[in-house]
Amino acid sequence: MSVLLVFGERDDAEEVAETLGEWFPSLGVPRVVRETLAGEDDAEDAQWLVVVEGMDDGALAKVDELVARYEGWREAG
Repeated sequence: MSVLLVFGERDDAEEVAETLGEWFPSLGVPRVVRETLAGEDDAEDAQWLVVVEGMDDGALAKVDELVARYEGWREAG
């Protein structure tokens, strides 16, 4: 299952990706990518995504708690 974790700050996204890599070493370190919002010219309005591949449903509650600490949210990919 592919999961997208969305953050407003790059540092938050990178920190969460690193933590997930430590918690779930079989997944490797998730990718961090920048997503510019449609119609937005200002780079300040970009969101940062952590792309997690292979996450099982049983781990999502733990992931949601981590993401909430960084004021992010989860979307199905």
